[in-house]
Formats: sequence, C-alpha cells, structure tokens
Amino acid sequence: MERKKRILGWIGVSITVVFSSIWAYWGAFENFHEGWYSTSVWENIFVLFFQYLLFTIIFVVLALIILKWKKIGLVVHILTGAFCVWFFSGASFSVLGLMIVIPFAALGLIYYYGNPEPLKWARRLIIFVPLIIVIAISIPQGIKVSQRIDDGDFGIRIVEGNDVTLAWAPRGPGWPDRGVSWEEAQEICKYLSEDGLTIMETEQNIWRLPTVDEAVRSMLLHGENSGGVWNASEEKATYEKTPDKESPLWDVNSKIIYYWTADTSIQDVNQAYIIVYDGGVYDKRKIDGYGHLSFRAVKDKTETDHAKNNSQSSQLICKKFYTPFALDEDRDNKAHMCSWGIQFRKNFSLSASSRRF
Repeated sequence: MERKKRILGWIGVSITVVFSSIWAYWGAFENFHEGWYSTSVWENIFVLFFQYLLFTIIFVVLALIILKWKKIGLVVHILTGAFCVWFFSGASFSVLGLMIVIPFAALGLIYYYGNPEPLKWARRLIIFVPLIIVIAISIPQGIKVSQRIDDGDFGIRIVEGNDVTLAWAPRGPGWPDRGVSWEEAQEICKYLSEDGLTIMETEQNIWRLPTVDEAVRSMLLHGENSGGVWNASEEKATYEKTPDKESPLWDVNSKIIYYWTADTSIQDVNQAYIIVYDGGVYDKRKIDGYGHLSFRAVKDKTETDHAKNNSQSSQLICKKFYTPFALDEDRDNKAHMCSWGIQFRKNFSLSASSRRF
C-alpha cells in the first residue's frame, strides 16, 4: 500500500514539474517578447512574476501546500481551479481546461492519496526545475532586450533600403500607443493631416497602412536593414538577420509589438496581415484591437519630410541603447497598477490560443 502511495505521489510531482516547466518556458519567453517595456524595473519585475510566471508560481505553491497539509491543499486546488474558470472565462478550452483546470483538479486528488517519499527531493524538483528554466531563458533574453537601440526620436522617420523608401508617421493619431482594429486604422489614415499629427474633418488620403511587402522590406536591426523578403504565395517572410523592437520603426518603451498592414489575408477576407517587431507575419481578424496590436501609418517620402527628418536627427547627440532600468515619470504615470488585473484577464483571454502556445 505504501509503495502505491509513493508511486502515485511521484506521478503528481512529475505532473507538477511538467506543467510548471511548460508555463515557465512560455512565461519567460513571452515576458521578453511582449513584456519588459516599462522604464521602471520594478514594474517589469512585477509583471514578470504576476502575469507571465503566474501559473508557474501557482502550480509550485499548490504542490508545496498539499505536501504539507493534505486536506487544506485539496480544498485550495479545487478553489483555485474554480476561480480560474470564472476569471479566464474567455480563454479556449485547450488552454483553460487542459492546461489549468483539469491539472489542478487531478493533482489535488493525486497528492491527497499519494505520498512522494522522500519529500525533500519532491520539493526540490518542484521548486528548482522551473526556476532553472526561467533563469536559463531570462538571462540571454534580458541581455538582448538591454541592447535595443532607442534614439528618442518619435517624429516622422524616413526609412530607406531594400528597394523601399517610406515616411513613417510621428507619435500621435497615425502612430498610437494603444490597441486599434484594422478598420479603425484605415479610417484614421484617410483623415490624417500631412504632418501626421491631426485628424482632419475631411479625407486627406495622404497616409495609408504599409503593404506586407513594404513592412517586411523595411524591418531593421541596430539601424541596418534586415534584408527582408515577403513570399506572398507561401505567406512567409524571410530575413538575412532577425529584426528587433528598435528605433526608428518601434518604440522600445511601448506595449505595441504588432502593426497592421494594408493587405487582406489570402485565406480569409475577414482577416488582415500583421507584422511583429521580430519580422513575423501572421493574419488576424480585422475587428481585433487588443492592447499589443496597433499600427503606424506611412506615406511616400517628400522633400519636406526628408528635411524634417534630417533636422530631427541632427538634434540627437548620439543613439542610445535602451535600458529598462531608466526612470521616466511621464511613462510611469501611464501605468496604473490598479487596472493590471483587468488588463491581464483581457490579454490572457484574447491570446491564450495564440501562436506561442
């Protein structure tokens, strides 16, 4: 009987380690893919632990509780699963059910009837396996993020190279720091003033969304063109070097990591292509407008744009590397922690079945 309990207990430990490790792997990568953009290191750390590593922490903590107090641990497992059903009600069953609720319920019963001896080794595996995964991923990803170039110029930018020359809109209505649907982006472009700073009452038809081909060919890494090529028939972008979230196309301190393009998906007329800062191209529903998905309008370069671009660039003493440890009160004030839980719930429900999971 004791042998069966021991086997059952170690099955529970194995399941905990597997699921906590999967969530640790996903969370560590996703933290540096779409997160870690704040100028406050403490906010970045808060989001890392309480958004991207949340389920890793929950799996580990629940296991440690039930190994110490079986009855209390079983109740906590069941309550946690029930809470997740309510809180993440918009998520798909493949994520919410198979990766969260069912494992919680099963683990509660397995640990309740099982007994993984020796307990000290069970606890060590439960704690250190996901911890090692997080550290192994976070160190190189953190170094990569710290080397991003941010020149601080949010005006009109002329991006030339790879047979494409475009003027990219300045920060404002043509380059918003919020989620925008494809339809809304198209409408804004129609009414955008020539300087890209004002939405006019009548259509101007100066600005537009870039095509997929233009966006791919414009991607940069450390100020140099990434050599992107778009294969429309295969719906695939290839690069000589992988681009990154850097000036002049991206704001390293913005949550926006996807831009809409003008092209409708060849698979579904209700979807359009988006481009990620690392060069990936995917299709999304045109009505989607969640927090990380926005746009940056473009237009053909004019001599006025070229002069403005040179003037703005000459005012910069040098390019600076992005660091998440700098403090910027204006940006910090935009981040209200009291709304974090609501935003996390919304983001999780919308992206739980995304390409990265």
